[in-house]
Amino acid sequence: FPADEVIRKRLLIDGDGAGDDRRINLLVKSFIKWCNSGSQEEGYSQYQRMLSTLSQCEFSMGKTLLVYDMNLREMENYEKIYKDIENSIAAAHEKISECKKQILQAKRIRKNRQEYDALAKVIQHHPDRHETLKQLEALGKELQHLSHIKENVEDKLELRRKQFHVLLSTIHELQQTLENDEKLSEAEESQETQMETETKQ
Repeated sequence: FPADEVIRKRLLIDGDGAGDDRRINLLVKSFIKWCNSGSQEEGYSQYQRMLSTLSQCEFSMGKTLLVYDMNLREMENYEKIYKDIENSIAAAHEKISECKKQILQAKRIRKNRQEYDALAKVIQHHPDRHETLKQLEALGKELQHLSHIKENVEDKLELRRKQFHVLLSTIHELQQTLENDEKLSEAEESQETQMETETKQ
């Protein structure tokens, strides 16, 4: 683009674009002309040009100083803004860390509440302490009653065992008596048979 090219050339010629180098060169040339001026009018004209160039240089210098001061203030402002941003970022990190802790605590509380609810549901399905003690007391009485029944049954069983033993002993004695009787009968018959045989002879 032509406009960009013109601006680029002026920047190359003027340095920072303010034209200070060109003004200083013109001032030096005007000073040389003023020194070599022949007539008073020409010298006065060169003098006015030098004053005008100096005024332009002073104005440019003042403007540059104002811009410099403004840039310094802007830098200070930017540094302050940067520190404020850093402080805000640090505060945000602290707040995020605190929020994470609160979230973990809330999750822990929620988990505990869920466990408590589950335990409460399990407890609700079971009788209360009074009812449980009442049932235990009834079971204890029933167990005591069954224990008495067991003792009675064991006593009866022991009695029947003794009676059965007496019965077996009696049967054994009776059987022994019968066997002895049979042996006596056989002996008597044998003796009678022998006597009869002897009589026939």
